[in-house]
Amino acid sequence: MVVLAFLKLLGCLGLLMYGTRLMGESLQQLAGDRLRHILDSLTTNRFTSLLTGALVTAMIQSSTAASLMTVSFVHAGMLTLVQALPILMGASVGNTFIAWIMAAEFNFSISNYIYPLILVAFIMTYYRKWNALGNSIFGLCFILLSLGLLCHMADDMTLTGPDGIARYLAVSHENYGSYAILLFIGAAVTFGVQSSAVLMATSMALCSTGVWSIYSGVAFVLGENIGRAIVTCRAASSAGTPARRTALGQLVFNLSGVTWMFLAFPYFVNLLCDFIHFDPTQKLMTADKNLAYVLAAFHTGFNLCNAALFIGLVNPLEQLATRWVAKPRHNDEEESQLRFITKGILDTPEQSIMEARKEIINYADTVTKMFTQTRFLFSVSNETEFKNIFTLVEHYEDICDEMEVDIANYLNKVCAEEPSADLKRAICGMLREVAEIESIGDSCHHIAHTARRNYRSTQQLTEKQLEHIHQMFQLAEQALEQMRTILSIRKAPREASTAYYIEREINKFRNQLRNLNFTDVNNGVYNYQTGAMYMDVINECEQLSDCILNVTEARLEAKES
Repeated sequence: MVVLAFLKLLGCLGLLMYGTRLMGESLQQLAGDRLRHILDSLTTNRFTSLLTGALVTAMIQSSTAASLMTVSFVHAGMLTLVQALPILMGASVGNTFIAWIMAAEFNFSISNYIYPLILVAFIMTYYRKWNALGNSIFGLCFILLSLGLLCHMADDMTLTGPDGIARYLAVSHENYGSYAILLFIGAAVTFGVQSSAVLMATSMALCSTGVWSIYSGVAFVLGENIGRAIVTCRAASSAGTPARRTALGQLVFNLSGVTWMFLAFPYFVNLLCDFIHFDPTQKLMTADKNLAYVLAAFHTGFNLCNAALFIGLVNPLEQLATRWVAKPRHNDEEESQLRFITKGILDTPEQSIMEARKEIINYADTVTKMFTQTRFLFSVSNETEFKNIFTLVEHYEDICDEMEVDIANYLNKVCAEEPSADLKRAICGMLREVAEIESIGDSCHHIAHTARRNYRSTQQLTEKQLEHIHQMFQLAEQALEQMRTILSIRKAPREASTAYYIEREINKFRNQLRNLNFTDVNNGVYNYQTGAMYMDVINECEQLSDCILNVTEARLEAKES
């Protein structure tokens, strides 16, 4: 009987975890790029940053996801540490919203009315436009259903009856030692299941049935703040220095808050209970579902007070994190060219797609730098300078190859998360973009080797040929700039038409130079080998422009879908 009761309890908590995950991921899918725009635009000062963190967490119903998103944006350079810390403080406040939903279920049995919602959600999932909203409603229904089952377990004495499991979960001695143990257990549970909702639901169930006192429940809930911070630190461990500093700042903030509250929480709880007219000294095994409201009120009050205390200490927190997490001596981070995605931060497919899109723009910037260096090879005459530039181009080629593999592997990981059909199409387009950008790098590499052949040749390119090559380079550079513009913005019909126009101009100019080359070789202006070397550069530029246009088309197709 006890084993069955434990299995029922674990089943309820499992359903709760699934519901919170489903609702959070669906809400993130609904929000899409708006989450990034919110974080970009509403972080002008520490107070708006705090409100932004609370808003985003309330929107996606996952403080862990909001924290990891913030850390990844710091890693990408989209947010500073000073901007990120108030967002993380706000995430703790926004995380309290789900506690009030739980408290309402414990007192009003909202789960009795969810069945029409389940039918509506089921119908919505059959329509592509409403699929994400339907799944988010499903998630909410699963949360309420799991909480309703927990309440039912309490009502039919599964927890507190003669054969119940209360005697295995009860706290024998109410003192600071037992509270400390519950706090660390709460931190371990949050870290293990990565869901603060499970912790809150368990605490509400045990307190409302009288298994735990309000003090034990509060101590258990306090551990959630530590567990969430450790989850963020683990995810940021493989990221860059700014991301690790952000995670450390959150850990210091949460640990400091838990420390002062743990020392004063009996007084804080008594004050809160006086305010809401509740007797915290009532006997154990006395069922009172109002305790769910007390826990929700404590959770909200503590996080609001903690945020209010530390919002003025953002700069000292930033200095402390900077001092504790120093930059590596050998600057190993420069060896990793990925700025927006890391191996350790992979949340929902929607978030990952946002990061990958930014990384592709970074990839395009890298290949543009490679092209710029390649152009210089036809302008320098100093041997040492030529060798340095050629070595740099070779280095860029290695970087481009590594970035292609890293981004493709990252997108494959996103596919493993079973994204929606729309996201799968977007990922296919992004893989095509990555492959074409790598081909641009290959063309630059081939041009660089042709430049080295010319530099070592006794019959070098003529001034007229070099002039034509630089004209072709200018057209290719314009095509690269248009590609980067289209990758960066949502809709760009005029830029797309410009890209097609530049491609036609490059093809037309290539044909003109090819005909002119035949004429010059026949007239003996230069020999055949020089003409072949010259056309190698021109043809590579034309092939490079084809790859640029393919990237443009892939991105435009993704935007239309």
